[in-house]
Amino acid sequence: MEFKKLWDLESAMKVLEHDTVDSKLWAEAVEWLIVYGPPEIRQLLLDASLTATNSSFPELKPSHYGADGQPVYDVQALAQSLGMSEEDIRKIITKKEAEHQIVDINGPDGSTTVH
Repeated sequence: MEFKKLWDLESAMKVLEHDTVDSKLWAEAVEWLIVYGPPEIRQLLLDASLTATNSSFPELKPSHYGADGQPVYDVQALAQSLGMSEEDIRKIITKKEAEHQIVDINGPDGSTTVH
């Protein structure tokens, strides 16, 4: 089933509010809200994500910012910070691009980036 149809606003918010929900289920609800949720909830979650990224990966800096003002990261730097291969990062990007069409993989200088 298409990811968009797996959730609605009410079910995603219930998962986020639940005290003992499985982390994978919680992450899926957050992802749905970031992609398909109302703008005010999307912005709250993106701001929280940026705060968590800055706290957990202080060495990771955006290569630029997208048209929506969100940070865009170089795939090589992202892979290094996460301890993953660039190939694995690209697989994730390709999967998310197919699911949601939310990824920008071409930086302003032609580098490979993701946001």
